[in-house]
Amino acid sequence: MGKKILIVDDSAAELMQLRSWLHEAGYDTSTASNGKEGVAKAIAELPAIIFMDVVMPETDGYEACRQLRANASTKGIPIVIVSSKSQKADQLWASMQGAKQLIGKPPKKEDVLAAVKAFA
Repeated sequence: MGKKILIVDDSAAELMQLRSWLHEAGYDTSTASNGKEGVAKAIAELPAIIFMDVVMPETDGYEACRQLRANASTKGIPIVIVSSKSQKADQLWASMQGAKQLIGKPPKKEDVLAAVKAFA
């Protein structure tokens, strides 16, 4: 397996979809079902890239982004937001929180794999 990729989403279906695409492409994946768990896993595993949903229980994706940017060990990990909130304002806000890119839901396989190639 290749680079480790963390996927953070409270939707089991979204997690499975992204995970299957990334496994097919030869990547090792780890998952978390909310932002709080995602931050903890990112600190423990230091993945090459993180795919992060926005609307999640406990800690949303934007807050998780800010926490990861504030942590010395995770501040350099590229984060790609994957969200149904994908208007221009959402893309700007995602960028302001430290995300490299925002991919709208439902994501396209080629967009996910292109983000890994570009940032990981």
